[in-house]
Amino acid sequence: MDGYDLSGRSALVTGASRGLGLSIAKALAASGAEVFLSSQSPEDLERAAKEVKKEALKPNQKIFHLATDISKPQNVSKLIEAALEAFAGLTILVSNAGVYGTMGKIEDVAWGEFTKAIEINLYGPILLARALAPHFRKQGYGKIIQLSGGGATNPLPRLESYAASKAAVVRFMESLALDLAQFHVDVNSIAPGLLDTRMLDQILEAGPEAVGQAYHQRMLEARGANKCVSLAVPTKLAIFLASKASDGITGKLISAVWDDYEDWPNHIEQLNKSDLYTLRRITGRDRNSGWGDK
Repeated sequence: MDGYDLSGRSALVTGASRGLGLSIAKALAASGAEVFLSSQSPEDLERAAKEVKKEALKPNQKIFHLATDISKPQNVSKLIEAALEAFAGLTILVSNAGVYGTMGKIEDVAWGEFTKAIEINLYGPILLARALAPHFRKQGYGKIIQLSGGGATNPLPRLESYAASKAAVVRFMESLALDLAQFHVDVNSIAPGLLDTRMLDQILEAGPEAVGQAYHQRMLEARGANKCVSLAVPTKLAIFLASKASDGITGKLISAVWDDYEDWPNHIEQLNKSDLYTLRRITGRDRNSGWGDK
């Protein structure tokens, strides 16, 4: 895809049976990478693996899959063990699995569903990175690509479990990036933009009472006006981050829609010495308020 040759590289993709995860898995295969797919549904995963195999750049590329729930430590351990058995030199982790979680007033939503979203969106990526970190350190190279979402940078009333988990996982990845930088392991998060996927279906089906009138209307209008972002847009960014072209870019939250990331390799030193493209607190000085700051 777009000239990035991933031959000789191998990737583990979670949430790979549909939507953006499947799109990224296909693009990885089409760029020459060998791919290990994971998601919760065995049937969907079997179908997805066949689709990815058809996209492979070369006939002998290996495509593996294993259905699992990444929110459970024991499951993640088995998944990483299987992925490393398949690809001893595993290079890339695309942590895409995620859910919206609870929708509604915080006092009304089921606590078990709220915490389950945290387990999938936050604990899952942490468990995956934790299990792979020793391998990447020893290997002296790796790519961790985390899919973020609007919850990381904007408050989302009545979608608090999603917003909290996405903001937390981005900060985790920024922190992990600093720890792994000396081992040439790049850790970045992708803000994909509004995608027309099953998750958008869930928002619309939940209705305005659950997610709020304004948010529901905005999502409805976006789909109706065909303003959703094509899956190809964040997929392109994921392939860039999986390639050697992005070596040295780490600890960033990158917008697939707005950022000119392909020019960033020309500015590595400035990127690494600044807080550009990271989560941060906005101060009065940032908005020229004239008050509130010493």
